Amino acid sequence: MSPLQLALEQYLALRRALGFKLEREGWLLPKFVDFVESQGETRITTNLALRWATQPAGASVYWWARRLSFVRQFAMHMLAEDPRTEVPPADLIPYRTSRATPYLYSEADIRALMEACSSLRGPIAASTYRSLLGLLAATGMRVGEALALDRSDLDQDRQLLVIRRAKFNKTREVPLDRTVMHALRAYGAQRDHHWRRPRTSIFFVSNAGRRLWPQNVWKRFDHLRRCAKLPARPRPPRIHDLRHSFAVTTLLRWYREGADIEARLPALSTYMG
Repeated sequence: MSPLQLALEQYLALRRALGFKLEREGWLLPKFVDFVESQGETRITTNLALRWATQPAGASVYWWARRLSFVRQFAMHMLAEDPRTEVPPADLIPYRTSRATPYLYSEADIRALMEACSSLRGPIAASTYRSLLGLLAATGMRVGEALALDRSDLDQDRQLLVIRRAKFNKTREVPLDRTVMHALRAYGAQRDHHWRRPRTSIFFVSNAGRRLWPQNVWKRFDHLRRCAKLPARPRPPRIHDLRHSFAVTTLLRWYREGADIEARLPALSTYMG
């Protein structure tokens, strides 16, 4: 392991110990280090950071700026150890962030997405993604929370999920409707029938019987969105928008029931973490 690779491992471990999940950084920064070393360098330079951040050529400026921000954080850490390190300026790739307007899925949209799962190839992919999308739509969980679920987190006796290491490293319990519990049990039975000797304790598994990686889930979701013929303008729906849709649908249902919404908001906030 090279000194730069070792420094990156220590940097990621330190920040994770402080409560940061670093899902994208943990995936992208090793690629950046590989790029630096492929250029014959042993330190971070602004030129190398910019060249790596602006890949791929057809990506959005937002994505380039995000990639550069990950490198800047790492470079600031490295500067304390190696004074030759160059920290790229914050405005090297100018971009003003704006909160994306969420896409609110209808029941028909969700059905179309789940039906599109049949187009996925592999022994377990269709069932995995159908169950994952159904769970996200029914509970408003974060994608990362669902992907991190272990088999032991499904409490069938109490009919709930235990969400561990959620935002701010908190744990919470999510009660489930009986239809959701039935669907998760059915998926678990199919998964265990296919993988009689589990390769991982993770609940949702890939075709290889291992953990689903976020970047692969995003790619698969983009495929499902297109198969379901969901609108791509003004902005393609995101998988995270299922969380927004759950919140809005819940509030509308309470409104129609004549419930005291203000009094119930803390319960919804707690449920969604």
